[in-house]
Amino acid sequence: MTFADLPAGGSVFLDSNTFIYHFISDPNYGAACTSLLERLERHEVEGWTSPHILAEVSHRLMTIEACSTFGWAYQGVAARLRRHPEHLQKLHRFHEAVSRIILLGLRTILVTDLHVEQAAEISRQYGLLTNDCLLITLMQDRGLKNLASNDSDFDRIPGILRYAPL
Repeated sequence: MTFADLPAGGSVFLDSNTFIYHFISDPNYGAACTSLLERLERHEVEGWTSPHILAEVSHRLMTIEACSTFGWAYQGVAARLRRHPEHLQKLHRFHEAVSRIILLGLRTILVTDLHVEQAAEISRQYGLLTNDCLLITLMQDRGLKNLASNDSDFDRIPGILRYAPL
């Protein structure tokens, strides 16, 4: 199923890659992600996210912006930024992107220590990485079934309907 298949009036949790593809204008997935975000703005679909997703988006866009701005290779970019905070202070697009996401008016699920504990169990059970399991735990906590993500690893989780950009 694709983003275009998401039913009007429904709810969807957005994974970080949906936002990232939109903001970097990914040649393959950017347009579909932009279209989904526009549907959220028009309140055709109710969007959900969490602080850990926003942090993932911010970090990834920060590193992409640093590579683009300074001509750096992606490998080791986070360590390079830690060693050179003056370069990090020159970056701004990643912050603007997160501010724009907040303006979308998505419903935000706050993460608790119980969610993290439950995510660890899901990781052990299904072989997913921690942040992905945290996303699943948050969805389950709120009774959400629809997920906007290009990550097919989520297909291993029963009860989750993943919608991909294309």
